[in-house]
Amino acid sequence: MTRQTMTMSDDVASYLLQIGVSEHPVQRALREFTAGHRMAKMQIAPEQGQFLSWLVGLTGARRYLEIGTFTGYSALTVALAMGEQGRTVCCDMSVEFTTIARDYWQQAGVAERIDLYVQPAVQTLAMLLEQGGAGSFDLAFIDADKQNYPAYYETCLQLVRPGGIIAIDNILLNGRVVAPQPDHPRSVHVMHEFNATLLADPRVSLCILPMGDGMTLLRRL
Repeated sequence: MTRQTMTMSDDVASYLLQIGVSEHPVQRALREFTAGHRMAKMQIAPEQGQFLSWLVGLTGARRYLEIGTFTGYSALTVALAMGEQGRTVCCDMSVEFTTIARDYWQQAGVAERIDLYVQPAVQTLAMLLEQGGAGSFDLAFIDADKQNYPAYYETCLQLVRPGGIIAIDNILLNGRVVAPQPDHPRSVHVMHEFNATLLADPRVSLCILPMGDGMTLLRRL
């Protein structure tokens, strides 16, 4: 037994990947391709993808909302887990990154089940609400520009059904959120304040996983 989460060496991380992550061949190909990308640090960890897939199976999710798609690994993972009845909405700002995503989604046979909007996410979220999407999503994943996390969260609370899950990535920002310094980017200060509000939010039940750069899970009450 241990009183705190262990710091993971590269050898242990590789072992965890071997024993704990099962990937579709296209998932693996996309992950390996993205590892060589100049912005590879934006890719979620494979164990995070495995967890999202497991979460879909646990909750029976069929409607997934993603804010921040990059090269498409997380969306691909969830789309595969949901199966043919699942539907995904993705929000991103980059044509370059999402062109890669579309290619791999097509290879995996899930492209027709994913609606991608390449525009500011706040616009897409507002559109979904205007179209009557309130309470229609089972699972939302926020993994985008940190300064807008509070706004994304508030809108996701409207779009996710009671009992649904909101997952929020990169809550630790490599530890900088613990004690933000004056010279840190504004996003660090925003995340520090945002993280502090969630535990006492009466609208959700919270669990934090020390996975990747930290992931918060919130079940809408």
